[in-house]
Amino acid sequence: MTTIRLDGSHLTRADVVAIARDGAKVELDAAQLARVQRAADFIADKVRCGEPIYGVTTGFGSNADKLLGAHRARDELPGGNPAPRDETLPEELQHNLIITHAVCVGEPLAADVVRAMLAIRINTLMRGHSGIRVETLQALAAMLNAGIVPVVPAKGSVGASGDLAPLSHLAIVLLGGGEAFHEGERMAGGEALRRAGLQPVKLSFKEGLALNNGTAQMLATAVLALDELEYLLGVADLAAAMTLDAFAGRSGALREEVHALRPHPGQAVAAKHVRELLRGSTLIDIPYHLVPRFRTWTAQAWSTPEDQKLSFDIRWEWVPADKRHGREAFYQRFLPFRGGKKHQPQDAYCLRCMPQVHGAVRDAWAQACRVIDIELNAVTDNPLIFPDAENAKHIEDQVISAGHFHGMPLALVMSYVKAAIPVLASISERRLNKLVDPATNDGLPAFLTGNEDGTDSGFMIVQYTAAALVNDLATRAHPASVYSIPTSANAEDHVSMGANEARQVLDMTRDLADVLALELYTAAQALDYRNDMLDAARRLAAKGGWQALAEKIDNPPPAADEQRTQFESELQALATQLADAGEFQPGGVVAAVHARLRQSIAFMHRDRAMQHDLAAACRLVRERAFAF
Repeated sequence: MTTIRLDGSHLTRADVVAIARDGAKVELDAAQLARVQRAADFIADKVRCGEPIYGVTTGFGSNADKLLGAHRARDELPGGNPAPRDETLPEELQHNLIITHAVCVGEPLAADVVRAMLAIRINTLMRGHSGIRVETLQALAAMLNAGIVPVVPAKGSVGASGDLAPLSHLAIVLLGGGEAFHEGERMAGGEALRRAGLQPVKLSFKEGLALNNGTAQMLATAVLALDELEYLLGVADLAAAMTLDAFAGRSGALREEVHALRPHPGQAVAAKHVRELLRGSTLIDIPYHLVPRFRTWTAQAWSTPEDQKLSFDIRWEWVPADKRHGREAFYQRFLPFRGGKKHQPQDAYCLRCMPQVHGAVRDAWAQACRVIDIELNAVTDNPLIFPDAENAKHIEDQVISAGHFHGMPLALVMSYVKAAIPVLASISERRLNKLVDPATNDGLPAFLTGNEDGTDSGFMIVQYTAAALVNDLATRAHPASVYSIPTSANAEDHVSMGANEARQVLDMTRDLADVLALELYTAAQALDYRNDMLDAARRLAAKGGWQALAEKIDNPPPAADEQRTQFESELQALATQLADAGEFQPGGVVAAVHARLRQSIAFMHRDRAMQHDLAAACRLVRERAFAF
């Protein structure tokens, strides 16, 4: 089992994912623990000296003007005999902070999010500027390593002062309260500690504030969301590559020298990645005239036993000499046959502008990663303790109230990512739609089905589902960070809403994964048709020559027509090129992914119940079967 050392300065996103999802253990850096204890001892000494310290000898938030007394005034209230307490007022302050702030609602956060929160909180406390004791920090690490997952309801943080409420749900289990999952079972927090052989902790000076004042929920969720998005960016490139192969598209818009002229980093990466995915393709940049268009199968469509097994027919249209005016140069390069590919040198935007769109989303992801990488090793609670500050004249020089708990740096970059996710989903849906629309799919069958009897819908409604998901993503893209609601009687009068932002982004990655799965599912069907139609044309030309191919031309000139000789000569050239072409194939990686899809999902010759197909495609994407 991997063990990750936490020292407050070197935690990475990969480390967090390993702890959160792969069960990696944590250990605390011994040298750094000395700094942790130094700050705790400093706070204890200042309390003994009677120094007023925010959150230690004062109340919190708008109660910061209330200084703790030497004894409990409430004990002198008439008519009551309060139960004896074994806590000092500073200890009671920290205890009450946790139990009163654990007020989130909703379904529990996923275990990986909670484990990430624990790891991040431990790491930031390891910096030694928070006042927590070594034994309390060790207890927190022991809880994580024991597999205890506090129950943290998803909603309740405004993102300043940090993620107070959700982090209190983490800390309350350390005190023996709240609820937790242990070995998959939900139980009282104290019982989870007991089963793991751990003891509850009694909090000392500032420890409650150290535990719940920080950005760990929004940061943990953001790390996991960005990890998902990094994978899905690759899947989006893969889906686009398979779709481009299925279209027998053009590669010019992917070329390196093209993107050197507009060198946005993500754009160049996306173009390069798709070029690599398409390496070895004989479909990309195929001559227009070699590509037949689909025609519905008939009993008379094929004459050989092998081809009679096909579920389609293929056709071309010959372009007579008098229809070539103004395009003489084009027809010197390409034979005068119109099949599936339109005679135009550029593809639709959803294919041609894919590097620009995918690349812009990559750049949004990269900017978020830059911010998150800083935050992972930042101190985010308050006040900050500088026990070794030089030339300190007052306690305020060593215990400084600041605003590092404010989540706006995270909230804004996650707003950026939130706006980018529907963009990636939208261009994927446009490619899917282009595949099923006979007006735009370059000679493939309508809705990717033969529909010989007019009873089949094929992949028609797959596009509806993708459209519904894209619309849902778009309506959720409104940034939470622009709408602050003041809290704590206006003492905290501007908040980030970063926890909402990050949680929504993580949720949105799941719908994005499903949109991309739908495109892959559809593109695989289209790719089969494109390959099969081209190979059928190749076999027909190889076995029957131009005479057999003539049966697939919609408008051949009559035998007595003066253009017949020219037609036959040009058809002979087409037959020769087809016969010599060799078996058509997609890019090497595209072929591997297509084969993996076909292991779970068969080609759909005619209508069948599709829910199992869709579930399989979505499962493959979510389980990271396509991490190329």
